[in-house]
Amino acid sequence: MIRPAALALLWSCLLAAQTDPALLHAQMVLKSTILVDGHNDLPWMIREDPKAPRDVEAYDLRKKTTGETDLARLKQGLLGAQFWSIYVPGETKEGFAKVQLEQFDIARRMIAKYPEATELALSTLDIRRIRAKGKLASLLGMEGGHVLENSLGALRAYYDLGARYLTLTHNVTLDWADAALDKPTHGGLTPFGKEVVREMNRLGMLVDISHVSPDVMRAVLDTSVAPVIFSHSCARALVDHPRNVPDVILRRMAANGGVVMVTFIPPFVNRVSKDWEDGLAKLAKGLSYDEPAYKRLEADFIQTHGPSPKASLKDVADHIDHVARVAGHDHVGVASDYWGGTTPVGLEDVSKYPNLFAELIRRGWSDANLRKLAGENLLRAFATAEDTARRLQKQRPPSTATIEGLDRQK
Repeated sequence: MIRPAALALLWSCLLAAQTDPALLHAQMVLKSTILVDGHNDLPWMIREDPKAPRDVEAYDLRKKTTGETDLARLKQGLLGAQFWSIYVPGETKEGFAKVQLEQFDIARRMIAKYPEATELALSTLDIRRIRAKGKLASLLGMEGGHVLENSLGALRAYYDLGARYLTLTHNVTLDWADAALDKPTHGGLTPFGKEVVREMNRLGMLVDISHVSPDVMRAVLDTSVAPVIFSHSCARALVDHPRNVPDVILRRMAANGGVVMVTFIPPFVNRVSKDWEDGLAKLAKGLSYDEPAYKRLEADFIQTHGPSPKASLKDVADHIDHVARVAGHDHVGVASDYWGGTTPVGLEDVSKYPNLFAELIRRGWSDANLRKLAGENLLRAFATAEDTARRLQKQRPPSTATIEGLDRQK
């Protein structure tokens, strides 16, 4: 008769024998560095939760959630720092400032609710300090410059609330910048748009050029004196999606010192998934995916055409490989964009990051390059932006420029 303790030991040995060596290697690497994710929409998921909308207390991260994110799975995924998205739909009728401030409130209360697990980070020093205590460093990134309402004063106020990057547009073209998924009207950035970039450089807020048109990408790289980021984008050479980054832009990232944080969104990483999404988009033209009418149309489309084709972890790794080859290993990072939607097989939630790094190990990635991908690249770019801000703040005061004063000169 085998004793229970011996049986347990035997079982653990069998499990160990079945463990993927590449996965063990990936876990070792991630424990030796700070893994940074560039984009997670959990604050918006809390706002939209069907059972208790906007209720931070009810959406308990100490338990397994219905979404992709909770404390146990964050720990399992070895995540060290997370940019939580402060997102406001460009199509909202509620008022940009109102929703923006509510989202800051939700995110900051969410972070404060779990002092044993996470703390708000406002700098690279904060990230390292918080991670050294074994906690998750929580950062805030705004998604969509429409919330500025053409005000540099609002930009500075949002920085004071904790925002450390701004995605210049979401899906709607602004008075000063063209969005990737909307009709271009400016051919890039207007003079006021360039002043937004300059003021972000002065503040030390990372300029995020995910969601913008290629002309805006070029204009930002021509204007910014600090490293810029793509907080959640992929390679357009692999999947020709407007949200992805053309190679001509990837090749410019080395000179800028910025980082392309590769996201997990299936239509961005998988051609068949994109084709399915395009079919839905034609039917849903003019609707935001947050609207009930869109959700009803999507349900009908799924009933007729089947669910969206699955993307895979290997698709995501292909995009990381491509960005590393074209932009360089110093200019690539990771950004899940978990938002409660479809996810690639193998990257279903925040516990799965080691699986992605294991795949790259199988592809021959060195430990040094894995650490760069995990977070060293982002931390370097962020620290350079902070240094740039300290220099610029000695040279000039906050900008008082207005869109009326600058753009009428076009």
